[in-house]
Order: sequence, then C-alpha cells, then structure tokens
Amino acid sequence: MEQLELVSFKLCPFVQRSVITLLYKDVPFKLTYIDLANRPEWFRRLSPLGKVPLLKVGERAVLFESAVINEYLDETTPPPLHPQDPLARAINRAWIEFGSACLMDLYRFTTAADAPAYEEQRQALTDKMRRLEEGVAPAPYFNGPKFSLVDAALAPLLMRLDLLNRTHQFFDPSEFPRLVAWTRALTDLEAVRDSVVPDFAPLYLDFLRTRRGHFATFLPAGT
Repeated sequence: MEQLELVSFKLCPFVQRSVITLLYKDVPFKLTYIDLANRPEWFRRLSPLGKVPLLKVGERAVLFESAVINEYLDETTPPPLHPQDPLARAINRAWIEFGSACLMDLYRFTTAADAPAYEEQRQALTDKMRRLEEGVAPAPYFNGPKFSLVDAALAPLLMRLDLLNRTHQFFDPSEFPRLVAWTRALTDLEAVRDSVVPDFAPLYLDFLRTRRGHFATFLPAGT
C-alpha cells in the first residue's frame, strides 16, 4: 500500500476521526502537525479549502474532508467499518453528517461571547444531543455490537463533551444514558484513546481559555 500521510493540528476533531480509523484498522501512516495560525506554503498549495485534515496518498493524490478520507480508507483497507446493508450504510452516513453539525455547535457553545449567547448555544447543543440519544443503539456502539465509521466520526465529539462536562457540568448525564454508555465504550478502545496527543485535555482547555468565551469563565486557571 502507498505511504499515507495525514496532515493535522493537535486539537482538530475532524482529523481525529481519520486517526481513529487508521489506528483501528492498524494501517501504517505518518502524522504531520501544522500550525493553522501560520499555515506552511506547501499546505496552502495542497489544501483547496485551507483546512485539515489532508491525506496524502503517496505521490498520487491528496484527499480532503474527513468523511471522504474515511470512506477511502474503508474501501481500501480491512476490516470494512460500514454496514453492508445499503440503507443502514446511508443512515450511518447521515449521522456522520449530523456529528459534523454537532461539532460546529460545540465550537459555538465553547466560544459564545456572553451568558445569553452561551445559554442559546448550550440549548442548541443539548437539543442535538437528545436527537443523538434517540438515534444510537442501546450498547455498546452506534449500531450495536460492532464498531463502525459512524463511531469513529462521533468519538471526537463525545470525548470533548465528556471532558467539558467533567470540568463544568452543563448537561445532566442521567438524561443521556445511551450517550454516556457509548462514550465509555469508545474511550475504552485503544484506537480512540491513542487518537489524541497525550496532553490533549490541558491543551484543549488552554485553547478554550484563549478564545475568551463565556465557557472559559468556568475553567480553572491554567498552569
């Protein structure tokens, strides 16, 4: 198989989706971090949207958008992580897109400038969480017993929700028993645990402090 190089920055949840997929499939790859505040010229040339992730496939191609990258990985490396049934596969793809919308809501929530905006975004995010609670299978993964691409796509969101809620509770875990169980199952996986840098939690919280949103007022002082 051609050399795969994934271009990322350390906190990107969308890149994390592809890292999880590569680790779960035990596919060799190189991970290259860039500073999005100072994008290298080579990155500007390669990225049509100026965003990560990028997947360099040898010298042949550069892929962008995490859902596209994961579909390519699933089609070219075993084991397949999409359901075989076309309808189930389409449903999973729809929930992957839903997860992308949730990640954008999470960003708006954590960077809302003041208390009213924070509460508005908190409500929008928890409304989506209720939808997700209704959509996920009872246990342990989204479709039930088998890990799939939709799990890889939603794991970054669930990890961040769990971390933030333990830092400052903004939702009641008892209202989301399936999401809590799903989060636990995912974070028990080595591929998910190893998909972030070892100091992810303090880096993420420090990043939120720099955004100076209302949520940052709930965070303990950084070290």
